Amino acid sequence: MVIGLIIGALTSFGVSPAGADPTDQPDLITAGITAEDGSRIAEVERIDDRGIRLQVYSAAMDKTFPVEIQRPADTSRARPSLYLLNGLDAGESVASWQAQTDVRQFVSDKNVNLILPIGGKASYYTDWVKDDPKLGRNKWKTYLTEELPPLIDSALGTDGVRAIAGISTSGTSVLALPIAKPGLYRAAAAYSGCAQTSDPMGAYFVQTAVGMAGGDAKNMWGPLNSPEWAANDPYVHADGLRGLDLYLSSGDGRQGEYDTLDGRKSQLDGIKTQIDGMNDQLGPMGLVNQIMVGGTIESATYYCTRNLEKKLASLDIPATFHYASGTHSWGYWQDEFKESWPVLAHGLGLAE
Repeated sequence: MVIGLIIGALTSFGVSPAGADPTDQPDLITAGITAEDGSRIAEVERIDDRGIRLQVYSAAMDKTFPVEIQRPADTSRARPSLYLLNGLDAGESVASWQAQTDVRQFVSDKNVNLILPIGGKASYYTDWVKDDPKLGRNKWKTYLTEELPPLIDSALGTDGVRAIAGISTSGTSVLALPIAKPGLYRAAAAYSGCAQTSDPMGAYFVQTAVGMAGGDAKNMWGPLNSPEWAANDPYVHADGLRGLDLYLSSGDGRQGEYDTLDGRKSQLDGIKTQIDGMNDQLGPMGLVNQIMVGGTIESATYYCTRNLEKKLASLDIPATFHYASGTHSWGYWQDEFKESWPVLAHGLGLAE
């Protein structure tokens, strides 16, 4: 049921509709909040007593995208926000934090707005230099740094403090976005990501991931060795991570506790494993796929994460790193989110 009301003239950032202060009336989230560039909250729908689904129009992409939100345990005053990004499929199917993990339950007793953007498959949540015939227009850096956060802050009456976390392909994005917009996020957690985008290994990883969804990475940052590849490389610009609370993790690609015949099926951050559901037991073929494909991908993210650890150490930038045996799959990411919570909570100004 749509619970938001269009309130007269569209509201500008930082100003609540008359008589509707979100901190005083936390359940009254209004549609119609609009930015000067035309981005706006087009619709508000209640999911459950704590959950809300927004439809947010992006002026940069001229398209509306869902955003799922879980409100804090206590809404009596303004609270911070945690943006949680999905991997290659961008939460458009069952390969999502919502469907594959208990993250919402884990944070249900925490005083944080959980923000789950949906959309942007294989986009790396960056601004593409060209529209892609398969993936369309991608201006996700603009969306996640300029358009969405002010709308969320205005709609929810947040305290303006933010953290960001993501898996796999978005493990690159959650490092690139704070560099692109200093001060926007105070903490970042990257699980099984690769910060390197412009060296041969990193570029191959990006091209392969985008190609799995039918896209062409040349439309993202131009041909290889174009300046945009290095400009969007968190490893190259790692000094921009200074001052953030950082958590980075990766498996080493070897078989781990969730890589067994009775282990639960997990996304390998690709499309193929989604066709037959992900909540069943793996079975023999699923296990082979998870170990072979997921192990190979995770070996690459392990390489990238180790390199970033050395780079941050050389820059005297503190960060928490965690490594374990395991493949590129959801069971490990659920665990890593919980392991990273103290780091994220510190950046958000929350007690653990």
